[in-house]
Amino acid sequence: MRFVLGLLALPLLAQAPQANPRELHEQWRKGRIERLQSEEGWLTLVGLHWLSEGENLIGTDAGAKVRFPEGKGPQKAGVLVLEGGKVRLKTVEGSPLTVNGAAATDMPLRMDADGRPDVLQLAGRSFFVIRRGPKGEKVGVRVKDPKNPVRMGFKGIEMYPFDPAYRVVATFEPYPEPKIVQIPTVIGVSDAMKAWGRAHFTLKGKQFALEPVDEGDGRLFFIFSDASNGKTTYPAGRFLYADPPKDGKVILDFNQAYNPPCAFTRFATCPLPPPQNVMKVAVKAGEKNYGDH
Repeated sequence: MRFVLGLLALPLLAQAPQANPRELHEQWRKGRIERLQSEEGWLTLVGLHWLSEGENLIGTDAGAKVRFPEGKGPQKAGVLVLEGGKVRLKTVEGSPLTVNGAAATDMPLRMDADGRPDVLQLAGRSFFVIRRGPKGEKVGVRVKDPKNPVRMGFKGIEMYPFDPAYRVVATFEPYPEPKIVQIPTVIGVSDAMKAWGRAHFTLKGKQFALEPVDEGDGRLFFIFSDASNGKTTYPAGRFLYADPPKDGKVILDFNQAYNPPCAFTRFATCPLPPPQNVMKVAVKAGEKNYGDH
């Protein structure tokens, strides 16, 4: 699963255990809000368009696949050609379309699955190509607008008060070999991700084990659900990051459990908690529900 250009919305890395956990939590909370509100944050999303094989028009034309509102550019600003899982841009003479800040030219486009994608700009909006699905069979365009009313009207996220009881030390059980797990997503396809082991811990007197996945940055990414979902927290579960194991131990601070992008926008492609990460207890820590997505 890729969250390229959404990395600014992710939490900070877990801090050194000798630091004051309450102070670290406040630093994390402040940074989380700042990143979410940034011009690269999830609050700027205004569109998600899945491409069809062949030519896909960009513009305000009624038949455009990547359609912009009236007044947001020309009727025909360019064409995205999807062939064999790859996308190339065909330009239109006189179009104000740019790519990575320069005048657009006919060219193949890098997607988020390739690392950092090529970013196209038109009428104050930016957009780039994403690939989803176990074999990358879904190819689409994600559109961002820093003046999105969702961002302009954002007033923060309600959170549970910090509770040190939800900051636990887990024992990490590594697998003999890393395995590929299929993680479901809100768009109806799964994403293949790598898992290195499980984290075993005690919370509120009960034993649990969660399986994190690896996004390639060295951290452990936990996609989990608990009994608070749909009541006080986001119905589809929450996310949590942790530093890599040290001496076989991992710090899980559920005070930093946070909402996935889908809590703020219907244009995200969020992963969902796999069955092995369903906790049959209410985790009353971290971010509470936001909005109605």
